Amino acid sequence: MVYVNRKEHFNAAHKLFNPNWSREKNEEVFGPCANENWHGHNFELIVTVKGTPDPDTGFVVDLKKLSTLIREDVINKVDHKNLNLDVPFLVGKMASCEVIISEFWKILAPKVAELQKGASLHKLTLYETPRNYVEYFGE
Repeated sequence: MVYVNRKEHFNAAHKLFNPNWSREKNEEVFGPCANENWHGHNFELIVTVKGTPDPDTGFVVDLKKLSTLIREDVINKVDHKNLNLDVPFLVGKMASCEVIISEFWKILAPKVAELQKGASLHKLTLYETPRNYVEYFGE
Protein backbone atom coordinates (compact mmCIF):
# COMPACT_ATOMS: atom_id res chain seq x y z
CA MET A 1 0.00 0.00 0.00
CA VAL A 2 1.33 3.43 -0.97
CA TYR A 3 0.16 6.69 0.63
CA VAL A 4 0.21 9.84 -1.49
CA ASN A 5 -0.23 13.31 0.03
CA ARG A 6 -1.33 16.61 -1.46
CA LYS A 7 -1.16 19.87 0.54
CA GLU A 8 -3.45 22.81 -0.20
CA HIS A 9 -3.78 26.16 1.57
CA PHE A 10 -6.66 28.48 2.39
CA ASN A 11 -7.36 31.53 4.55
CA ALA A 12 -10.61 31.84 6.44
CA ALA A 13 -12.29 33.47 9.41
CA HIS A 14 -14.50 31.83 12.02
CA LYS A 15 -15.51 31.95 15.63
CA LEU A 16 -16.28 29.28 18.14
CA PHE A 17 -19.52 30.12 19.86
CA ASN A 18 -22.35 28.03 21.28
CA PRO A 19 -25.59 30.03 20.95
CA ASN A 20 -27.10 28.11 23.89
CA TRP A 21 -24.47 29.54 26.24
CA SER A 22 -23.93 33.00 27.67
CA ARG A 23 -21.21 35.23 26.30
CA GLU A 24 -19.26 34.65 29.52
CA LYS A 25 -19.42 30.85 29.20
CA ASN A 26 -18.39 31.02 25.53
CA GLU A 27 -15.41 33.18 26.45
CA GLU A 28 -14.52 30.85 29.33
CA VAL A 29 -14.60 27.74 27.11
CA PHE A 30 -13.35 29.12 23.78
CA GLY A 31 -11.22 32.06 24.94
CA PRO A 32 -10.21 34.44 22.14
CA CYS A 33 -11.72 32.06 19.58
CA ALA A 34 -15.16 33.30 20.73
CA ASN A 35 -14.32 36.86 19.62
CA GLU A 36 -17.56 38.50 18.47
CA ASN A 37 -15.72 40.03 15.52
CA TRP A 38 -14.27 36.70 14.32
CA HIS A 39 -10.65 35.72 13.91
CA GLY A 40 -8.72 34.20 11.04
CA HIS A 41 -6.27 31.45 10.22
CA ASN A 42 -3.95 30.39 7.44
CA PHE A 43 -5.11 26.79 7.12
CA GLU A 44 -3.19 23.92 5.56
CA LEU A 45 -5.13 20.89 4.34
CA ILE A 46 -3.26 17.65 3.61
CA VAL A 47 -5.17 14.99 1.72
CA THR A 48 -3.77 11.44 1.93
CA VAL A 49 -4.85 8.90 -0.68
CA LYS A 50 -3.94 5.23 -0.43
CA GLY A 51 -3.75 2.54 -3.06
CA THR A 52 -1.43 0.50 -5.20
CA PRO A 53 0.38 2.13 -8.11
CA ASP A 54 -1.28 1.73 -11.49
CA PRO A 55 0.91 -0.55 -13.65
CA ASP A 56 0.64 1.79 -16.66
CA THR A 57 1.34 5.14 -14.93
CA GLY A 58 3.02 4.18 -11.67
CA PHE A 59 0.54 6.50 -9.92
CA VAL A 60 -1.71 5.75 -6.97
CA VAL A 61 -3.59 8.86 -8.09
CA ASP A 62 -2.86 11.61 -10.60
CA LEU A 63 -1.82 14.50 -8.33
CA LYS A 64 -2.93 17.12 -10.87
CA LYS A 65 -6.44 15.66 -10.85
CA LEU A 66 -6.40 15.34 -7.05
CA SER A 67 -5.32 18.97 -6.67
CA THR A 68 -8.05 20.15 -9.04
CA LEU A 69 -10.65 18.14 -7.13
CA ILE A 70 -9.55 19.55 -3.76
CA ARG A 71 -9.46 23.12 -5.04
CA GLU A 72 -12.79 23.01 -6.88
CA ASP A 73 -14.81 21.10 -4.27
CA VAL A 74 -13.29 22.39 -1.02
CA ILE A 75 -10.72 25.19 -1.22
CA ASN A 76 -12.70 27.49 -3.53
CA LYS A 77 -15.69 27.16 -1.19
CA VAL A 78 -13.79 28.14 1.99
CA ASP A 79 -10.87 30.35 0.92
CA HIS A 80 -11.23 33.96 2.12
CA LYS A 81 -14.65 33.15 3.58
CA ASN A 82 -16.29 33.37 6.97
CA LEU A 83 -16.73 29.68 7.78
CA ASN A 84 -19.70 30.35 10.06
CA LEU A 85 -21.64 32.46 7.55
CA ASP A 86 -20.42 31.93 3.98
CA VAL A 87 -19.99 28.15 3.63
CA PRO A 88 -23.27 26.27 3.03
CA PHE A 89 -22.00 22.91 4.32
CA LEU A 90 -20.99 24.52 7.64
CA VAL A 91 -24.03 26.73 8.30
CA GLY A 92 -25.55 25.88 11.67
CA LYS A 93 -22.53 23.80 12.72
CA MET A 94 -19.73 24.60 15.14
CA ALA A 95 -16.82 25.78 12.98
CA SER A 96 -14.19 23.85 14.93
CA CYS A 97 -11.44 22.07 13.03
CA GLU A 98 -12.93 18.75 14.13
CA VAL A 99 -16.25 19.57 12.45
CA ILE A 100 -14.67 21.23 9.41
CA ILE A 101 -12.47 18.24 8.64
CA SER A 102 -15.36 15.76 8.91
CA GLU A 103 -17.37 17.89 6.45
CA PHE A 104 -14.40 17.96 4.07
CA TRP A 105 -14.26 14.16 4.28
CA LYS A 106 -17.92 13.84 3.25
CA ILE A 107 -17.18 15.88 0.15
CA LEU A 108 -13.87 14.33 -0.84
CA ALA A 109 -14.12 10.61 -0.02
CA PRO A 110 -16.58 9.61 -2.76
CA LYS A 111 -14.88 11.79 -5.37
CA VAL A 112 -11.36 10.56 -4.60
CA ALA A 113 -12.57 7.00 -5.14
CA GLU A 114 -13.70 8.00 -8.66
CA LEU A 115 -10.28 9.45 -9.63
CA GLN A 116 -8.39 6.16 -9.81
CA LYS A 117 -9.46 2.54 -9.59
CA GLY A 118 -8.32 1.10 -6.25
CA ALA A 119 -7.49 4.48 -4.71
CA SER A 120 -9.29 5.74 -1.63
CA LEU A 121 -9.15 8.61 0.80
CA HIS A 122 -7.08 7.48 3.78
CA LYS A 123 -6.70 10.58 5.93
CA LEU A 124 -7.25 14.31 6.08
CA THR A 125 -5.00 16.58 8.13
CA LEU A 126 -6.05 20.16 8.81
CA TYR A 127 -3.58 22.62 10.32
CA GLU A 128 -5.23 25.63 11.95
CA THR A 129 -1.88 26.92 13.19
CA PRO A 130 1.64 25.49 12.84
CA ARG A 131 1.16 23.81 16.25
CA ASN A 132 -2.56 22.92 16.20
CA TYR A 133 -3.97 20.38 13.79
CA VAL A 134 -6.50 17.60 13.51
CA GLU A 135 -6.43 14.31 11.62
CA TYR A 136 -9.46 12.41 10.39
CA PHE A 137 -9.62 8.87 9.02
CA GLY A 138 -13.35 8.74 8.26
CA GLU A 139 -16.02 7.19 10.41
